[in-house]
Amino acid sequence: MLTKQADQAYVAGTYGRFDAAMASGQGAVYQDEDGKSYIDFGTGIGVTLFGACDPGWVKAVTDQLNTLGHVSNLYYTAPQAKLAELLCQRTGMKKVFYGNSGAEANECALKVARKYGESTGRNVIVTLRNSFHGRTIATLAATGQDRFHEHFGPFPEGFRVIPANDHDALEAALTAGDVCGILMEMIQGEGGVIPLEPAYVQLAEKLCREHDILLMVDEVQTGNGRTGSLYCYMQYGIQPDVVTTAKGLAGGLPMGACLLGERCQHILGKGDHGSTFGGNPICAAAALNVISRIDDALLEGVKAREAFIRQAMADCPGHQGVTGMGLMLGIATDKPSAEVASACLRDGLMVLTAHEKVRLLPPLNISFEALRQGIDILKKNLS
Repeated sequence: MLTKQADQAYVAGTYGRFDAAMASGQGAVYQDEDGKSYIDFGTGIGVTLFGACDPGWVKAVTDQLNTLGHVSNLYYTAPQAKLAELLCQRTGMKKVFYGNSGAEANECALKVARKYGESTGRNVIVTLRNSFHGRTIATLAATGQDRFHEHFGPFPEGFRVIPANDHDALEAALTAGDVCGILMEMIQGEGGVIPLEPAYVQLAEKLCREHDILLMVDEVQTGNGRTGSLYCYMQYGIQPDVVTTAKGLAGGLPMGACLLGERCQHILGKGDHGSTFGGNPICAAAALNVISRIDDALLEGVKAREAFIRQAMADCPGHQGVTGMGLMLGIATDKPSAEVASACLRDGLMVLTAHEKVRLLPPLNISFEALRQGIDILKKNLS
């Protein structure tokens, strides 16, 4: 396999790749270079929300590519402005900063919180144990998993990691007098697809309001319809001050966004932050196509597919339950999850892993027939 040989010779060895070289895809089905087909339950780690080569997405990208590919952020562009307007209308947020990834969106959030607390001398950002916020040095410092910290210290100071769903620890952290912001995922994705408890999230919002702390929600993986609402926090009955998103936002092109609410919409001024490629017209056009299609009917379809998966797995031996929401689900397996994922690939199903769980992130519009076929392959390889 020439692709595999070239990759191993010239690409940095940072990925534990599956033994398959993908060549093409359409919807929820991919083909490798040998012509073998695979049902996709991974969507490029939650990116291709409508599957591979979705016609509407392709047209939006192609039309923009033939109109204006790139111009710097020293100029206005219509796709960027229209997308910001749509995101703010759909969320109640006030301003948007564009980057190229989830880590960059979270970097922006960290800078917003630090500047917000500057006048009062508060600079500590609270995050949760088992969290994941990115692989830059600052977002690694914010990440509450020691395994990601190996080899890369020292890290920036000013981060305090507390246990998730521990009300006493949360109150102690947010009343210490030195905190400017708290950053949390509604579902800890890389941490094992573990949802936060609603009462815990609502207590965080209450304490943030009482102590003038920014409530920041990382929706990099949970956002853009993935969990059955446009953003997962909407199912918790809260209104964050900052929301970060990426992955599925542009449906397959690199884009991240940091959404700023009422209290912090004017925190970043000219020169405080920037990105050469952030809000690129092609990526923005792709994201406009994606966000405009996430409507009530699609979200109801996500919930129906979740129910289908849970029902199909209910009587299946070889696992200890299903966690998560919508089409962001984790399955705790009796066998090592990596072993299950490799066996599924052999049988024509692409799945992911997270903290010893099999992780499922299928297209939001995957057909029920493809879903059934994929679940059958998964169940076969669990026992």
